[in-house]
Amino acid sequence: MADQRGLSGLLRRIDGSGYGAYKQLRGRWRFPDFTLHVDHVQGDPFAAPSRLRVQVPGEVAGFPRDLFRTRARRIALEDFLIRALAREIPEVAKGKRGSGRSGEFSVVDFGQCILPRTALRISLEGVEAIISCGLPAAGRRVLGREAEAMLLGELPELVRRALLYRNLDPGAVRRHVECGEDAEALREQLAEHGLVAFVAEGAILPRASGVSDRPLRRGAVPFTPPESLTVTLERPNAGPIRGMGIPAGITLIVGGGYHGKSTLLSALAQGVYNHIPGDGREYVVTRKEAVVIRAEDGRFVCGVDISPFISNLPNGTDTKSFSTQNASGSTSQAANIMEALEAGAAVLLVDEDTSATNFMIRDERMQALVAKEKEPITPFLDKVRLLYRDYGVSTVLVMGGSGDYFEVTDTVIMMDAYRPLDVTGRAKEIVRKYPLKRRPEGGEGFGAFRARRPVLASIQPRTRKGKLKVQGSRLSLRLGNYSIDLTRLSQFAEVPQVRAVGYLLAWLAEHGQDLKTDGTVRELLLALERRVEEEGLEALLPARYGDLAVPRRFEVAAALNRLRTLRLRNP
Repeated sequence: MADQRGLSGLLRRIDGSGYGAYKQLRGRWRFPDFTLHVDHVQGDPFAAPSRLRVQVPGEVAGFPRDLFRTRARRIALEDFLIRALAREIPEVAKGKRGSGRSGEFSVVDFGQCILPRTALRISLEGVEAIISCGLPAAGRRVLGREAEAMLLGELPELVRRALLYRNLDPGAVRRHVECGEDAEALREQLAEHGLVAFVAEGAILPRASGVSDRPLRRGAVPFTPPESLTVTLERPNAGPIRGMGIPAGITLIVGGGYHGKSTLLSALAQGVYNHIPGDGREYVVTRKEAVVIRAEDGRFVCGVDISPFISNLPNGTDTKSFSTQNASGSTSQAANIMEALEAGAAVLLVDEDTSATNFMIRDERMQALVAKEKEPITPFLDKVRLLYRDYGVSTVLVMGGSGDYFEVTDTVIMMDAYRPLDVTGRAKEIVRKYPLKRRPEGGEGFGAFRARRPVLASIQPRTRKGKLKVQGSRLSLRLGNYSIDLTRLSQFAEVPQVRAVGYLLAWLAEHGQDLKTDGTVRELLLALERRVEEEGLEALLPARYGDLAVPRRFEVAAALNRLRTLRLRNP
């Protein structure tokens, strides 16, 4: 293995050469405190940056074993270190050094959540970090001296500042690690306490803006749980904590406009992930099987059994295997629910503002005008209780416009100037005082639904030239030659999860038959999830990428279900 002096000599020799000379950097280079792997060299200064991998031996990195002895601690420590690297890059690196992205170091993008990422790994053997690097050029000519300053000057300083324990704030490291572990412990206690979610006293739920996941700093009202719903849970590090427990069953969140209903639901939706210290939502936790449900006009639907909600269509369409290129609001919402159940959802999170009105409610006047045999849609109102009774699936529903849901609810929380009040008793009194005259239309049970078996080859992750192609953004995922619309999927915490979904779908397309399942969507997703947990996302990738974060199986399912090339074995 060549050392840093050899690297220095090479960079000086290729100074002024064509950009392709940088290909000679590929391989391993030994430094005093770490080994540098140059895994990928970009084709030109305007292409995606080069990919470096730094390995620091455990005895040099010096992190106490206690900081990563559990999975939750390890993920939180890795999260801390990648954030430390990101903070130090603008402090250490000069930045722009020529054409295109010359001179830029970068790491994976991240938000407020603590997620398993491919950018950094820590173990007893040491720390391994993946860093992107724009190798400097003037036009398409190598700037060897500038590259030398980056790789032999700035890179070692980044490693020293961010990846060696002795140079970090030990208190900050431990707070980050313990915060992640405590949140995970709170989530694990939910089921045993009969809860689907927990919101800590003093939590800051509002975000800085509609396009930011950072907490609102000024004017935010700290969360105060109503006494009747207050529970105390245990944290292994910070001790007991009080907060509002949302019980299993049917929960309504009501209140006037702009009083915090949707903000609470949004916090619950993101409570499936752990959050960094100081986020305000770090102790807002929701069962990891919670899925946001909404209407999604125009979405693709492939062979979904929506018959519990929609049947007897006038054109005779089979709703036990319903497909469409352009779903209506009601059919898309029905499909979203059935797909979530197929993937194993235990909690549905629904906001009336993003729901189809005719899917949510059919009042007595409409029943009087349009007979049931003429109405193919059974409203969610008449199925939500049966869903919980038959399958144990809870629902948390924001509702500001229809008191009919009082009939089927277990808990009613009113948001009043951002403060929650337990008004369940008052809601039940209203039910007794003003009994409904409408007729329930849900039948005797929720209804069964059919398992789907996808044709894995229909996923098609490769372009027509045979190249694997994955590109992701907040709004869409590009897989092969096709785009998947993600506009209305709100539970992606970060874009790196979107890209990871693309690679997981590509792996399913090419290796899914190796999972030894019955081939149903549910079993494929569960087996894929287990594989990632046991082996790491890296084991399923074609190369060592550092810009990915592990998604939930529900987001993998959502992307699969919206892929317009999807076909089924049993349509």
